[in-house]
Amino acid sequence: MGMQEPASVLFSLFNFLAHDHGISKLKQFVPPGYKLRQYYLLFGYFGLASWTFSMIFHTRDSNITEKLDYFAAGASVMYGMYFAPIRTFRLDKPDAVDGKTGTILRLWTALCVSLYLAHIGYLSFIRFDYTYNMAANIAVGVVQNILWTWFSITRFRKVGRLWAAWPGLIVAWIILAMSLELFDFPPWWGMLDAHALWHLGTVGPTIWWYNFLIKDAQEDMQSARLKA
Repeated sequence: MGMQEPASVLFSLFNFLAHDHGISKLKQFVPPGYKLRQYYLLFGYFGLASWTFSMIFHTRDSNITEKLDYFAAGASVMYGMYFAPIRTFRLDKPDAVDGKTGTILRLWTALCVSLYLAHIGYLSFIRFDYTYNMAANIAVGVVQNILWTWFSITRFRKVGRLWAAWPGLIVAWIILAMSLELFDFPPWWGMLDAHALWHLGTVGPTIWWYNFLIKDAQEDMQSARLKA
């Protein structure tokens, strides 16, 4: 069918559909007035872009498709890092300092955008370094995984419900799926390799993640109504 790595294309499509389904559920179950809704949806849109370019790259490997895949994946990982402290520390709410300006959120936004642009600039104009790119993405991923694990522990202690621990369990699942990349082996049937299996391993936690976002938003809104 003209695909260099059909299994990776197929599993990238599965991830794309998981994000698309998650976005639809968010729009259905999380009202527009909920402040974090825009951040949830942006997470989904970054995911759609990332898996679109993944499908293109695994269909036909070229200099352009490779860079687009790496840059889109990097943007998705960086957005995950951007979003984690916003939810964990509720940076979307007014600052405690003056109660209105949102200075911390703007500074955090500027920092994340600057880091991403610097990352892309280095890979584009200085050196396309595979080792550096992987290390940078892993470092950013580890930080957000730590944040979500801490969030799970504190949230579970607060509400005492199993769904509050889901982010920590999702992080563990993703780490196990990522470990598949360590087991390099000749592709089965010429197309199913460790990288393709890593893509397959992220479909489940993506679906689970959107279920958590919806559950968390509903709990947060209910808590706000009770306080009011």
